[in-house]
Amino acid sequence: MVSRFTEYQVIGRRLPTAQDPTPKLFRMRIFAPNEVIAKSRFWYFLRKLHKAKKASGEIVSVNVISEAKPQKIKNFGIWIRYDSRSGTHNMYKEVRDLSRAAAVHTLYQDMAARHRARFRSIHILRVQEIEKTADLRRPYIKQLVVPKLRFPLPHRVAKARSTFVAHRPSTF
Repeated sequence: MVSRFTEYQVIGRRLPTAQDPTPKLFRMRIFAPNEVIAKSRFWYFLRKLHKAKKASGEIVSVNVISEAKPQKIKNFGIWIRYDSRSGTHNMYKEVRDLSRAAAVHTLYQDMAARHRARFRSIHILRVQEIEKTADLRRPYIKQLVVPKLRFPLPHRVAKARSTFVAHRPSTF
């Protein structure tokens, strides 16, 4: 499955002025479907965190961050803040997936299903890969890291083969 999101590193700053010829650079890791939305989310968060906006700033660079080992399954801890109908909530969720972007996609789907939270109301604060299985907190992820995990199929019925079944003759 290809994730709907890509992880971008967006670096931006305020425009240089006479008072501040070398303004401070701000770097963010943003999960977005494309580069345009990543830049838009960068300015959205920068406006909330610092007194900077797109009209008085510039994007220095936008880079795609690719997964180091995209074929290995990993456990991720994701810290989020989201707005529900009753208020703003902080939350920690654990997701098991192949990449950070795929884990974030799974998180958005899970939040939409369980909490009816939309993309615009979810702010991802941090995504961290959990290397040690002892550091996992959630039981729904812990149950999947058991060694030699098997999924038995108890209702399989063996087909009875009769001796008197007609077969097409072999001409070899």
